[in-house]
Amino acid sequence: MTASGKVLLAYSGGLDTSCILAWLIEEGYEVLAYMADVGQEEDFQAAKEKALKIGATKVFIEDLRKEFVEELIYPAIQSNAIYEDLYLLGTSLARPVIAKGQIAIAKAENCTHVSHGCTGKGNDQVRFELAFYALQPSIKVIAPWRMKSFCDRFTGRSDLLKYAAEKGIPVSQTPSKPWSTDENMFHISYEAGILEDPNVTPPKDMWKLTVAVEDAPNTPEHITIHFKHGIPTKVVNKDDKTEITDSLELFMYLNKLGRKHGIGRIDIVENRFIGIKSRGCYETPGGTILHRAHIDLEGLTMDREIRTFRDRSLKPQISDLLYKGFYFSPEWEVMIPSLKATQRTVTGEVSLKLYKGSVSITGRYSKSIKLYSMEESSMDAHGDFTPLDSEGFIKIQSIRLKKWLSHANV
Repeated sequence: MTASGKVLLAYSGGLDTSCILAWLIEEGYEVLAYMADVGQEEDFQAAKEKALKIGATKVFIEDLRKEFVEELIYPAIQSNAIYEDLYLLGTSLARPVIAKGQIAIAKAENCTHVSHGCTGKGNDQVRFELAFYALQPSIKVIAPWRMKSFCDRFTGRSDLLKYAAEKGIPVSQTPSKPWSTDENMFHISYEAGILEDPNVTPPKDMWKLTVAVEDAPNTPEHITIHFKHGIPTKVVNKDDKTEITDSLELFMYLNKLGRKHGIGRIDIVENRFIGIKSRGCYETPGGTILHRAHIDLEGLTMDREIRTFRDRSLKPQISDLLYKGFYFSPEWEVMIPSLKATQRTVTGEVSLKLYKGSVSITGRYSKSIKLYSMEESSMDAHGDFTPLDSEGFIKIQSIRLKKWLSHANV
């Protein structure tokens, strides 16, 4: 071990973490690199060779895709988690599984420190470090973008690009495309550079995952997604008869379809947990399809008051916990069993049409859950509930309104 210690760096192979790796070595640390495969389109072997060339003593690459889908993405779908009514939390969802893997390796390798490339103005520094400290309270965290010596030397990405050139570090980011990206299986995010002006329209060649709506196929595609207890278990393509049941393959297939049909792009200004506003562009193809299908099935299979409880109590809190980095917290442990209880009846199938950026519901069905009755809802049959029954209901509901209005001018 070097005089400064042994550090496990969360390494992406991009500009920031490549420069941080070289800088940590300059600072006297032995640096090990950690790469989590959470579905990003990355040449992991090339990134490994790059890290070793820069000076990392070891490089760890872990395939966490299935764990990511089953432990983070699907619970988020069950809760309909969303931040500020638009953002499906793609970056947030990946952080707990990455941090968990990083701490496990740091422990196994007797590392004294862990490090990351998160900026000092963003949410991810909070998410990672809250997870680090929850999982290993004694760990020391090196956050270069919050260190004066680092920030004095590198005021921004232009300085990093110069440093990379001096060190012979190849980077994909160039001054002509200075935005920053973060990608995983659930989504990709874009921020910084020209995107910092919220009135600048993103260039067409920025978008990586989805085709533009105008370039999407002119023929719609029809699929059915089956759910059990709010978890997707099967997808069937009605057009080409494809059937997929494996959790990882199912989500990857929905991503493929969403990308093809231009589904899941958003461009927003959000409120970061750290206290500032940020403009972000996101692509969430498969997640958008699942989110829409799951919400629809709940209308058919979920009790009204249970849904109200979930939407008012669990959904906003779970969304906030994920966004702010409190996955490894006591409140999360309390909420998840309650969430699962709300999903007990969410079993059935939803049929959808994918077309030109849209996800349209074409039908829904549940063989086992009978909360919906055609006879009760029918205008042509009375069943156990007749229109006469509504008379007393309306009178009871109006009692307080009559009293309130009679005293309106008091």
